[in-house]
Order: sequence, then C-alpha cells, then structure tokens
Amino acid sequence: MTRRIPILATLVVTLAVAAMIALGVWQLARLKQKEAALALYSANLKAPAAVYPANPVDDRYLFRTLSGDCLRVTGWQVRGGRSRDDVPGWRHIATCATSAGGSLLVDMGVGTDPDGKVAWTGGPVSGRATHEPDSYSFVTRLMGGAPPLRLMIVADQAAPGLKPSPLPDPSSVPNNHFSYAMQWFFFAAVALVIYALALRKRWREGASTK
Repeated sequence: MTRRIPILATLVVTLAVAAMIALGVWQLARLKQKEAALALYSANLKAPAAVYPANPVDDRYLFRTLSGDCLRVTGWQVRGGRSRDDVPGWRHIATCATSAGGSLLVDMGVGTDPDGKVAWTGGPVSGRATHEPDSYSFVTRLMGGAPPLRLMIVADQAAPGLKPSPLPDPSSVPNNHFSYAMQWFFFAAVALVIYALALRKRWREGASTK
C-alpha cells in the first residue's frame, strides 16, 4: 500500500510549526535582552543621582534617581493608583517646561480627588525614574503604531495635599520570555503529533476500504 502524504496540508502544518519554532527562538533572544536590562535596572538603584536626560526615551536611566527643574507646569494627567502607604487614589502627573526648552514628566503624588487642583507650580524635583503611563493598547504598540514611552520621575516629596507615589521597583518588570519560548516549542510539538496521528488515521481508513 502506498502511503500518500497530502502536499497542501503538509505544507500548511510545516509552515505553522516553523513559525512557532521561530517565535520560540525569538523569545529566547528576548530573554537574554531582558536579563541584561534587569541587571542594569538593579545597578541603577545604587547608582548616583543623574540629571533628567535630554533624550527622554533613554531606558538606560530606568529606576535610577533623577533630578530636574520644572520651570513651569504646562499640564496635568490624572491616573488611578495607590500611594506609597498603599492607599487608593489618583496619581497627579505634571508635564513641565524646562529651562533647556525640553519637557519633564513628574509624578507628584496621589490624592483622593481626581478633579482637585494641585498646589504646585514647579521647582526642583528628584526621584526614581520609570516609564510614563501607557495610553496605547498592547496590539497598537506591538504593531509599531505607538511612540516610545518617555521617562517619568516619581517625586520623593509629594506636592502639598498629596501622598507620595510608590517608588518604581525593577522586581515589577515581568521576565516570562523563557516560559513563552517553551510554550511555542510545546505548541509546535503538539501540532506535529496531531498531524502525525491524523495521517495515521487517514492511512488506516484508506487501507480498510481496499
């Protein structure tokens, strides 16, 4: 009996398995990048304070203590959050103009009123660096349709009437690339097993009809 292999189905399965393996390999590469980044972030916790960089999307400064001078507040964002003592409320994030002509983002603390006016108009600020809140969906960012996230200082001292926001911590950065890679490899193996079983069933049914 000649066991014929369906060309089109085999091609589709082969391409799918190859894509899954490629995604697994990509996740392993991302794992090495993430481990290097986490090592840098941990070192930044002990690094001396630096000035808020001219390039606000330079992730090498994440989790480092940064200082800046808010010449004047040009706008406020209000986001849900919790204070450093774990009280729920509303984060008040200032966008500042600087003397160098750039901009500076500062989380000035958590309040209970999302519509409350913050009694802070600018001045020197210092605190640990993190990313600004992300306004774009995961899919949009994955497809490259969103700008890079800017650095934001979480102020050590909250504005009057506000409580300090939690200090950014590198332990909050997810590092699940290895498990993702294993999942993709597992899916590829399962797809091959299922296809092999389907072929076996097809051949048996073909043999029983003769």
